Amino acid sequence: MATVDLLVIGGGINGAGIAQCAAAAGYSVLLLEKDTIAGQTSANSSKLIHGGLRYLESGQLPLVRKSLAERKALLKLAPSLVNPIPFYIPVYDTSHRSSWAIRAGLSLYAVLSDFDELGLFKSVPSVDWSKIKGLKLKGLKAVYQYWDAQTDDKRLTQAVIKNARALGAHVIEHAQCTHIEHLPSHCVVRYQTEEIAQEVEALAVVNAAGPWVNQVLENVFPPIAAEPIEWVQGSHLLLDIPANDGILYLESCFDKRVIFVMPWNGQTLIGTTEVVLDELSDKPQITAAEEEYLLGIYQHYFACLGDIDALKARVVDSFCGVRVLPKLSGNAFDQPRDTLQKSQLSHPKLLSLYGGKLTTYRTTATEVIEWVEDAIGERPSLANFDKLQLD
Repeated sequence: MATVDLLVIGGGINGAGIAQCAAAAGYSVLLLEKDTIAGQTSANSSKLIHGGLRYLESGQLPLVRKSLAERKALLKLAPSLVNPIPFYIPVYDTSHRSSWAIRAGLSLYAVLSDFDELGLFKSVPSVDWSKIKGLKLKGLKAVYQYWDAQTDDKRLTQAVIKNARALGAHVIEHAQCTHIEHLPSHCVVRYQTEEIAQEVEALAVVNAAGPWVNQVLENVFPPIAAEPIEWVQGSHLLLDIPANDGILYLESCFDKRVIFVMPWNGQTLIGTTEVVLDELSDKPQITAAEEEYLLGIYQHYFACLGDIDALKARVVDSFCGVRVLPKLSGNAFDQPRDTLQKSQLSHPKLLSLYGGKLTTYRTTATEVIEWVEDAIGERPSLANFDKLQLD
């Protein structure tokens, strides 16, 4: 039977980052992905590497500081994949967030970035407001411009996997984990590939299956308790409308949520929604209500040719990502976005990840490897994780 130090379940951005970090730290690594690398949530995000300006409203300052530090790091480590892009916040006479509130938030954002070059923001002169193509000017009181970054989430995840493989990690796609037996010293993991049953011994197992994290735990023996979670679907629409040069940060006209109108391959991408799902499908689909919601916000802020039906005719694509949030009271928009790492005394060789952000996958990976070191000991390091370039 094959033996590895660490087995990672899930080939999204978190699983990829953990495999890369573990391989750099000298561990033998096997990653199992039930479909294809970055085939689900990690290919269907808003494609942003950002500090999370809106998280300031819910008091998540440590997460924002960490995210801003990771934005800075990724701009250096992956310059061909992560690019700075201007964001614009229009403030209208009907906006819930006032000009002073926006300015205060951007000032705090700059402080939390340690006054990084991208932490600078400015008030856009009214003479330049018309340069934002299609933006309605009636009732517009102010426009603020700040910086964050954009990426191709799928390509970034694939680049991390490529680097992990170069460091010796073994990655298997279309590998369904079917059983995890937790023994005192290690775990025995069974998985299925092309109708062939495989078995491997792993000194430690990390469950990074994203929305399917609790489904993986159903295969653990002895049984283990799972965390109560919510599946929250975030949907996006791609419109055949020429894009602006930057990203519009817009307050929903239906509620106080924030959505983005972004350039994507020369067209206009709108997102995201937050809809709690009752069940999880293999291929999430945007609902009619979500489409109406996103197009309604776009129509509210931009001069459109025709009504909602005319806008629907411009929709060329849509995609949905499902993220995991802890099951708490209140709406999904205000819930914490940091990663929960769950290990139990009864199963000391198994760690499960709940939630997480694309931007902070590296800090998640570093924290997981600290757990691995405690669980099975250190190994001679192969590379400095913080200096690994991605392309």
